Amino acid sequence: MFALLAGVSIVEALQSFFASPASLKWPNDVLLGGAKLAGVLIDAAPAGAGLDWLVIGIGINLRHAPEIPGRLTTSLAAHGLQVSPREMADMLLQRLAHWLDAPDGDIREAWLNLAHPVGTKLDVSVQNAKVSGRFAGLSARGELLLAHENRIDTISTGEVLLGHV
Repeated sequence: MFALLAGVSIVEALQSFFASPASLKWPNDVLLGGAKLAGVLIDAAPAGAGLDWLVIGIGINLRHAPEIPGRLTTSLAAHGLQVSPREMADMLLQRLAHWLDAPDGDIREAWLNLAHPVGTKLDVSVQNAKVSGRFAGLSARGELLLAHENRIDTISTGEVLLGHV
C-alpha cells in the first residue's frame, strides 16, 4: 500500500498548488497530460508481520523532465508552474502524514479515484512476458487486477502501459 499512499500524497500535494489534472498509473507513476511527472520507488525489509525498515523514494520533475526513450515525460515548469523543492517537500510530507495511518481500504479508494478508470486498456510486462487486457481495479493488497481472456489476473509487479491493447 505504500506506493499507492505515496502516489495519492503526490497528487494531493500538487492540488495544493494548482487545479492539478494529474492522474495515477499503477503501481508507482504520476502522470500529467499523459506524460510521466513523478514516480515512486519502495524498498523495505520485512520483519515478521511488519517491517524492519521502509524507504519511500519520490521523484517529481519540478523544473526539468528527463528524456526516456519510448516514454513521454513532463515537468511542472513545462506546464507554467514554479514550485520550489522545499515547498513541494513540505506539502508532500503533510499529505504523507495524513495518509500514514489510514486504513488500506481508504488508501485504495483514494488511489482509484485519482487513477485511470476501470476498463482502461492496459499492456503489462511481467517477467519478460506481455499481457494485454483491461484495468479491473485493485486487490485488497493494492495489486493490479487485469481482466483478459475471460478471467481476472492479480499482478503484484510489472510495467504498465496505458491504452495499448
